[in-house]
Amino acid sequence: MSSERTEVQVRPGVESDLLALTDLYNHYVRETPITFDTAVFTPEERRPWLLSHPEDGPYRLMVAVDTDSQEILGYVTSSPYRAKPAYVTSVETTVYVAPQAGRRGIGTLLYKALFEALADEDVHRAYAGIAQPNEASARLHERFGFRHVGTYREVGRKFGRYWDVAWYEKEL
Repeated sequence: MSSERTEVQVRPGVESDLLALTDLYNHYVRETPITFDTAVFTPEERRPWLLSHPEDGPYRLMVAVDTDSQEILGYVTSSPYRAKPAYVTSVETTVYVAPQAGRRGIGTLLYKALFEALADEDVHRAYAGIAQPNEASARLHERFGFRHVGTYREVGRKFGRYWDVAWYEKEL
């Protein structure tokens, strides 16, 4: 099947991606415990999130695009870890891959591009919270040098049950 040979471009996310990014994220809101958001978003509600990730600086949004169809196959962000000033050199990273694009290395391409982009920024640590269970995400993070630093037990309630979140840390 030709999908294995699909060319993928990773580039900064732009405002014209907003609808596709919102649709991709809403899939995870509706169908999975991977995000702890519980209500879907409109593109207008997601616009401030998109605009908070400029093309440069420590807070990035990068998208993986099928070069033939221009379909967004996934995205990665680095966002402020916490709001207090002393946390400014720490980021929280997140990867979402379109459900039909899983197991094709899209998450790997996105993380590679993100960490290359962050190499010249004043970022000391990256953190990732992974709702459990999610072995694929844990493997992806470990491949990029993240190490498990602890687990918050039953920290989020979604779909009528509680979920753990494993926290991972990476030196930059």
